[in-house]
Amino acid sequence: MIYHTLGSIPHKRHIQFRRPDGELHSEELFGSEGFSASSSLLYHKYPPTKVSKVEPGPEIKLERWDTGVLRHHHLRTKNMAPGGDPVTSRKPVLFNSDVILSVARPVEPMEYWYRNGEHDELLFIHEGSGVVRSSFGALPFKDWDYVYIPRGTTHQIEFDTGQNRMFVIEAAGPISIPRRYRSELGQFMENSPFCERDIGLPRLPLFYDEDGEFEVRIKKLGRLHCYWFDHHPLDVVGWDGYLYPWTFNIKNFEPITGRIHQPPPVHQTFDGPNFVVCSFVPRLFDYHPDSIPAPYVHSNIDSDEVLYYVHGDFMSRRGVEFASITEHPGGIPHGPHPGKAEESIGKVETHEYAVMVDTFKPLFLAKDAEAFDDEAYPYSWKDVADTAHR
Repeated sequence: MIYHTLGSIPHKRHIQFRRPDGELHSEELFGSEGFSASSSLLYHKYPPTKVSKVEPGPEIKLERWDTGVLRHHHLRTKNMAPGGDPVTSRKPVLFNSDVILSVARPVEPMEYWYRNGEHDELLFIHEGSGVVRSSFGALPFKDWDYVYIPRGTTHQIEFDTGQNRMFVIEAAGPISIPRRYRSELGQFMENSPFCERDIGLPRLPLFYDEDGEFEVRIKKLGRLHCYWFDHHPLDVVGWDGYLYPWTFNIKNFEPITGRIHQPPPVHQTFDGPNFVVCSFVPRLFDYHPDSIPAPYVHSNIDSDEVLYYVHGDFMSRRGVEFASITEHPGGIPHGPHPGKAEESIGKVETHEYAVMVDTFKPLFLAKDAEAFDDEAYPYSWKDVADTAHR
């Protein structure tokens, strides 16, 4: 990512850096993939290993909903009940060994700090605004921001709005910017659909010097682990590096277009372990005189396709709505609904917004998905006159 620094740091790595009282600050290397990938150096007032109490928390179980048949799914999450905080409100709907996809409508504040010890998190803020407070500073977010939080980050999510909604992507490995968008040294290239100026970075305040009882809940190995500290967990006076939380707003994605229909990789925004995240945004349609802007039917032989619908009239689909999720599994073809290809001819542009996740291992439906499922969706390609899906 981009090099960033905040607060006070020494002029060189791994040297003495003393507090005003003469004691050494505790230097922490916060790194991914051992010592071979991105990292940051943080300087704490107290050793981050100084724990006052450790307790087991509840188990985290991903229950599978086995329908017994391979079919397309439409999950209508628009009217899901709000409840819980930004972590406990999450309802997993799809998952495999690489990724967990959840929806959430948080209404309660977090009374603890949280650290996902096994997943990078990418939160799509569909509704709401607020700030992520972490060891790296304050990171403001707003409607339609992607919020990236590296695994292992101690943080708290604060909404300042009452109507909040998130689409949550948890990845079992690093989430990154596609390699083809970056130079050999990591700079965004001229062909990239976004660049460094579009990235929101952490800012002050950074350092909190408070005594008391502070709980940090760590997600790891299928359960929560409750760690208690007698000092504020955000005791970092300064840091620098390449690994930290940041934001990117979907409205800042600049679409790549062509004379004929462009395949989904032109919409790619992020890489994950065995999956990609794409952003569909308003764009001009194809400009070949005989072009068909609607996508052609395609068979997902090696991947599952998930679309989270954000806003607008999706030009290839009918019957979807705000916060709908469609899942088209590998092994069976899918494409535009009847009449949508013909209807798209001659249109100049689209105003749709959607987040797509394509996985390269099969996804399983989670138990919570059952309550949202539209059982008639597999038959929505049957007849253009099928008014039930208009």
